[in-house]
This record gives sequence, C-alpha cells and structure tokens, in this order.
Amino acid sequence: MRTATIRRDTTETRIAVTVNLDGSGAYDVKTGVGFFDHMLEQLARHGLIDLHIRCDGDLHIDEHHTVEDTALALGSAVAQALGDKRGIRRYGDALSPMDETLTRVALDISGRPWLVWRSRFSQARLGGMDTEMFQHFFHSFAQNAGITLHVETLYGDNNHHIAESMFKGLARALRTAVEIDPRKGDAIPSTKGTLGGTAA
Repeated sequence: MRTATIRRDTTETRIAVTVNLDGSGAYDVKTGVGFFDHMLEQLARHGLIDLHIRCDGDLHIDEHHTVEDTALALGSAVAQALGDKRGIRRYGDALSPMDETLTRVALDISGRPWLVWRSRFSQARLGGMDTEMFQHFFHSFAQNAGITLHVETLYGDNNHHIAESMFKGLARALRTAVEIDPRKGDAIPSTKGTLGGTAA
C-alpha cells in the first residue's frame, strides 16, 4: 500500500496528514474550516484516496495559514506515498461538471511543480473561507506534491459549484495519474528513467 504520514508543526499550525493512494475514498478531516473540510472530503471520495487530516491553526487570525499549511502537508504526503513513481500512469485529466459549472483539470506528476490557474469567483467568501485561498491551496499543493497542474473553469455562476468542481476535477485527475498502469510494470514513466526537477 502506498501510504505516508506527514506532521508539520509551526507557531501558526499543527498538522497531521495521512494518505493512502490505494484506498477506497474514506476520509476523516477536521481543519476547523467547514467549507475547506467539505472540499477535502471531495478530494478523498472522488480520488479514491484515503485521507486523515487534523489541523489546529490560528483561526483567531484567519484561515490563511490553516489552508496553506494543510496544502503543503498534503502535497508532501502524496509525494512521499508515490515514492520513485514506478509504474504510475503519470498523467491525468478530468472535465468536472457541477450543475451549470464545468471545470477542466489536467496534471502531470513530473517532479516539476507548476500551477496554471484560470478560474475566478464573484464573491469574497464561501462559508468561513476566503475565495482567494482556493488558488493558494492548489499552488501550495502542486509545489509540495511536485506536479504540473492546470485548473480552468470553462463556465459557471454559482461559487460553491465552481469550488467543488475544481476539487472533484483534481480528485479524478489525480486518481488516474497515481494509478499503477499494468502495461508499464515497474518502469518509471520517463525517457530519462527518473522523474525529478528537470525535463522528463
């Protein structure tokens, strides 16, 4: 089983994240930010990644450090669970409809972190979460997971639907990319024979 546990303690947050890339989509998430928990649950359920997260952050200030540090820890856990990436499909993409909204997510587990973001919100907050933190979450996650990540909302009006379609799209694209491809055996999916910080 490809699993990892990351603990990250700072003066701003105390976080424990456990992932199982070969799970069933089970989750137990508590960050103190209800809407954020709801989005992380979508990531687990639709990505078939078992996810256990506990975060005790400085929410008396705002949710910024909680969201950012959770993304960093989650990205690190995914990278650790992937190991040397032997046999994975590497690439994943998804069109994620949510009622009137459609979001496209594509990613490459390349070892070269990058985020292309083409989405926007029409309101400042959703529940207890600032909508500008969604881009920050995806950026921080991509950095520590070592993935190239493209997120584009093609159209949509309802802000809740826009956010949820992003997370469900990430879940489904990640599910494909981390799966073991039976045709690859234990080969690393790169002509270089390694997936790191250079062209692969």
